[in-house]
Amino acid sequence: MKYIFFCILSIGLLLSACSGKKQGSKDVPSLSVGVMSSMDYLPLAVAQREGYFAKHGVDVNIQRFMSANERDMAFQSGTVDGGVTDYTSAALLASGGFDMKLTSKCQAPFYIVASAQSGINSLSELKGKKVAVSQNTVIDFCVDMALTSVSLTPADVEKVEINKIPTRFEMLRNNKIDATGLPNPFALIAAGDGCKLLVSMDSLGYTVTGIVFSQKSIDTKSDAIKKMYAAYNEGVAYLNSHSVADIKDILVKDLQFPEPVAEKVSIPVYTDAQPVTATDKDILAVTNWLGAKKLLKADFKLENLINDQLTK
Repeated sequence: MKYIFFCILSIGLLLSACSGKKQGSKDVPSLSVGVMSSMDYLPLAVAQREGYFAKHGVDVNIQRFMSANERDMAFQSGTVDGGVTDYTSAALLASGGFDMKLTSKCQAPFYIVASAQSGINSLSELKGKKVAVSQNTVIDFCVDMALTSVSLTPADVEKVEINKIPTRFEMLRNNKIDATGLPNPFALIAAGDGCKLLVSMDSLGYTVTGIVFSQKSIDTKSDAIKKMYAAYNEGVAYLNSHSVADIKDILVKDLQFPEPVAEKVSIPVYTDAQPVTATDKDILAVTNWLGAKKLLKADFKLENLINDQLTK
């Protein structure tokens, strides 16, 4: 009888332990983050591969989208909690009534690129040339700021409306346009084909992308977001202490760099997640630019777009 009682007790304890483990797994907070194939989410990609999310006790589902419209629709519908986006999109979404916050900056340059046969070697030579943009987007903003840096105005170039990045990219490679704005990997692929990188926006002092979360997700998942940022910072530390060879698989598989281009990528100097502030020159430049175009509502306030507490 004692033996039978001992066996029953042991089985009960074992089942209790298993039940506890199962319950614990349910307690791991989760986040879904929408991204596009760009180097601004590279610390998150590294954190996922290296297991930093699990280490910090958060389950992060990185969902990749082929277009900004698809990403933004998923964000607004609640399919994802947040995402990596550009400041122009963030400001326009917030001004349009979507309750969301910009929670940190990202580091990934956009480039102004001239076609191989355009003969253009500097920004000042863009005067009178055909420059492709997607109107009122981050690319349009980058082109305008680049022109301003050499005392040109948007009226000094012929802007050609081409919304999709792959289309602009192919037209540039085929010399159908003189120049355009591109993120990586498109900019580096174009450069490998003989196109000219005229300037990177980071060299002009502009950070134009960041991470956003819906206010609903911030209200219900702030702990998970903070844990995600702790893992993000470990991803940054990894990137700043390893070579491009150590992340080549991520560049090729996740960011869709062609293998020959991936081998030549220069990894940006990433920093730990930094909050955006209402006095940062780049976010002010973006919102002033949008305001001048009357694309923001009269009651839009920049400080209402920003949450600077989640990276701490």
